[in-house]
Amino acid sequence: MSCHLSYRRAGQKRADLATTLRARQTVWMMTKLLRLLALLTLLLAPAAQAAPDTRGPLLLAAASMQEAMTAAADAWAARGHPRPVLSFAASSALARQVKAGAPADLFLSADEEWMTDIERAGFVAKGTRANLAGNRLVLITPAARPVRLRIGRAMPIARALGAGRLAMADPDSVPAGKYGKAALTALGVWPQVQDRIARGDNVRAALVLVERGEAPLGIVYATDARASKGVALVGTFPASSHVPIRYPLARLTASRHKDAEPFRRFLLSSAGRAILTRYGFSAP
Repeated sequence: MSCHLSYRRAGQKRADLATTLRARQTVWMMTKLLRLLALLTLLLAPAAQAAPDTRGPLLLAAASMQEAMTAAADAWAARGHPRPVLSFAASSALARQVKAGAPADLFLSADEEWMTDIERAGFVAKGTRANLAGNRLVLITPAARPVRLRIGRAMPIARALGAGRLAMADPDSVPAGKYGKAALTALGVWPQVQDRIARGDNVRAALVLVERGEAPLGIVYATDARASKGVALVGTFPASSHVPIRYPLARLTASRHKDAEPFRRFLLSSAGRAILTRYGFSAP
């Protein structure tokens, strides 16, 4: 009985010794692996620090700013900075992206309402909001088949449309559409056309409808009409018929890019404003 017990104890000791050896081997291997990883980190760190940041800050900008912001991004890159990444859409859509957590650095809206909306929600970095530019609202027609109409109170816009529709950005949410609805309401003609609107997701979508001749008339910004060879200007809406068109710019609280604030300041500088003037934008 005692002999059998001593065999069991000896076997247990051998098993414990084997377990201990395996544990030590595992620790040894893990230690070697950690040392190797640490060495690789030290070797790669200088290269990582030296690698340039090839991606510039992400700017979410109103669709009407396409040409001007593209030129501004090129000018910034020409100064030796990573070229900003540009994303254009309706200000309403961009504001919703910001509130949904989009990893953007800057927001340039075509109206103050959408900027105020995200600011109240806590997405605008304090002290960074500033009005960048202004614009005018115009009525356009296809260059190939122009429609004549004089903008004024009680203008016969429904008759001028014939069987067609009036192209404009969504008047319920998109800034250009809201400005357009306000102007038509002030001139007393909104009831004539409210059921004859060809709604675009943004102002450039409305511009395209007129360029293609799919709408005989459209409401866009003066800078949009200037950027297109496919449309002709019918007239400019009175500035008093809608609230002033202003483009506020701000850095977002989620921004972590080192160039976000410098690029914002560049846009607001005399050099940045000169680019905006070149594309037809006015002072805010």
